[in-house]
Amino acid sequence: MTNREQLLAVKLAALVREKRGSAVAPQPGEFGGGSALMRDGAAWVLLDDRPERGLGPALAWALRQGAAEVNILTEHAAGMLARRAAGWTPPVHVWQINDRVLLPAEPESLPPPTPLAFAHAEFEPLIREAGADPIVEHGVLAGEVDGLEVCRVVTDEFTDAVRLEVGVGAHDREAFQLLHGDRPTGEALADVVRSVREHRRAGADRHPLNLLAQERALRARLIAKPSLIGASDVRPVAPPVARVNVKDAVPCVAQATIASHRVTVVCSTGVDLDVVPFAVDAMAASGSNECLIVVPARDALDIQHRLAAAAPGSIAITPLGTP
Repeated sequence: MTNREQLLAVKLAALVREKRGSAVAPQPGEFGGGSALMRDGAAWVLLDDRPERGLGPALAWALRQGAAEVNILTEHAAGMLARRAAGWTPPVHVWQINDRVLLPAEPESLPPPTPLAFAHAEFEPLIREAGADPIVEHGVLAGEVDGLEVCRVVTDEFTDAVRLEVGVGAHDREAFQLLHGDRPTGEALADVVRSVREHRRAGADRHPLNLLAQERALRARLIAKPSLIGASDVRPVAPPVARVNVKDAVPCVAQATIASHRVTVVCSTGVDLDVVPFAVDAMAASGSNECLIVVPARDALDIQHRLAAAAPGSIAITPLGTP
């Protein structure tokens, strides 16, 4: 156990003792994102590393211990975690750490929808003509190629001028502008689209351009072929909370029509234990009570099925084979 892990274990034990007393000695356990222990059949989990993504791993740990109740302790993102923690079986309580005191966390509302500005929407035809797919999320219009963002409409913070920037991520867009600022935007974007599509196609050699945004490549695959999940159509929608960095692996969301009713679809790749709490948020944002979590077959774990069964609403893990 590292020094950090020892400190977190001591901190957690002290917080639980302060809250519940010391009549029964707690049973500590290993938890990679912080520290965890069992006491009187209840799980107590202190989130330390990326607490905003820690609810799923904490619940997975608690389910493996057979906990009858789960207590999540955090200094950050308590409101968001409390929102996602409502309605689970076993019940989940989120506590905000305030010095040595635990306060019940108040659920934080989902951010309200942000409309797309008219001046930004005017770039949609240009994005389509260049061969990219226009995607609108939280008031931002971007163009994707098989799920990878290759352009974005931005407003200059100094001049308020609206322009379409080409590139993958903010730094790439800035570098592209410096190197190719004199080229017509549509022509430059079309060249980038052709190059990126070659690397994103099925069977392409391993390359940075096909390692990024794999969850969005999965969503693009479903949009192109909805029958893979028994749907008649699949369309992209915004995630419940905006992405901070386009190069981060974060689940993405779609809406599908299956048997004449709308179903929320969440796409994820890699071993993501937090995808089920994310799906709870996605359903709330769309007003749906049914969700398919679509993952590559290699990434579907038994514990994800257990988490889905414990979550509110109807959530199913749907493994998908390779193309």
